[in-house]
Amino acid sequence: MTDDRQPARNRTRLFLGGGLAVALLAVIGASVGWVLAGEPERDKPAASPGVTPTAGPTDTPTRETSAARTPAGDRPTGTRSGTPSGLTVPELVGVDFERARQELRDRRLGWRLVFGTGSGRTVERTSPGSGEPVKRGVTVTVWVAGPAPAVTVPDLDGLACSDAADDLVEAGLYPRYRTGRQGPVTAQEPVAGSAARWNDQVALTCGGVPSGTPTTGPLPTP
Repeated sequence: MTDDRQPARNRTRLFLGGGLAVALLAVIGASVGWVLAGEPERDKPAASPGVTPTAGPTDTPTRETSAARTPAGDRPTGTRSGTPSGLTVPELVGVDFERARQELRDRRLGWRLVFGTGSGRTVERTSPGSGEPVKRGVTVTVWVAGPAPAVTVPDLDGLACSDAADDLVEAGLYPRYRTGRQGPVTAQEPVAGSAARWNDQVALTCGGVPSGTPTTGPLPTP
């Protein structure tokens, strides 16, 4: 006996198999399209009006300048003190030149007197000027209004050469050494009691008389 239901079963199997194949192809196609398209970009949140977005972790921070880190009160001014010892030239204009010389000596400064052709003993100006910063040992030039006053040459015979030099400077004269600076004074020119003027030189022979060196006569030319 022939089963009439057999063709119907075969058609049902074909229909189901075809449907499964179509469904499988659709799933594969969708998967391939998702891979090619990539993950869709996520929407970024919109910034609120009037609010500036802050820098994220990947933003480069702004470097702080040294001026911003240094307090204003601690910044160097660039001004240096020109007188670390606080020594300045005293006010000498109008002062008697001997008094001016003594003030310079008290400050352990040197001096050079330049006498003029006018009248009087007062100081007209100095270089460096009054109040200017100086270091110890600096020579200050002092201009005197009048000419060099007359002085008398002191007697230096037998004194130690260094003591004789001090006496001459005190009197306003300057020593000139013929034989060195050691030993007692054995001769001087001009001789004691001679007339001279401030800033004149006196030649000293100390420690003996060298051969061929005269003990009297005019001063050697500087």
